[in-house]
Amino acid sequence: MNKLSIDPTNGACGAIFVATGAFFAIQSLGLDLGTTFRMGPGYFPLVLASVLILLGLVVIVQATRVAGEPIGPIAWRGMAFILPAPIFFGLTVRGLGFVPSIFVTCLIAAFASTRMKPLAAVVLAAGVTLFSVVVFSYALGLPFQRFGPWLPF
Repeated sequence: MNKLSIDPTNGACGAIFVATGAFFAIQSLGLDLGTTFRMGPGYFPLVLASVLILLGLVVIVQATRVAGEPIGPIAWRGMAFILPAPIFFGLTVRGLGFVPSIFVTCLIAAFASTRMKPLAAVVLAAGVTLFSVVVFSYALGLPFQRFGPWLPF
């Protein structure tokens, strides 16, 4: 009989998925679930949490079958730039407006890579900003304020 061995990296990831899914599933049970045809506010979070739990279980089963790679070094630079970017956007979109907030957010996130040059970051941020304004403001007609009250013009 073979001894059961679990790859620690994939096993830990699967356990995190299951724990996160279970947390959100329990939280969604406090809301009205409704029915399949008349969904309540807790229905969709419960479905997503269930899918996350299922994916976590699949990862755990795979961890027993395949040996994964060891965990490499932690990308501190990436975390230092990627994690604050959406927080910055959320805190400044009403004050600065959509255009400056998305531009600076893209600049912050672009420097997560050590290979990103300043000129390339500005071009990337301008392209993402232009694309976002065209899609969200003009094509979808979302009522974003393009420039906010914090700017003097």
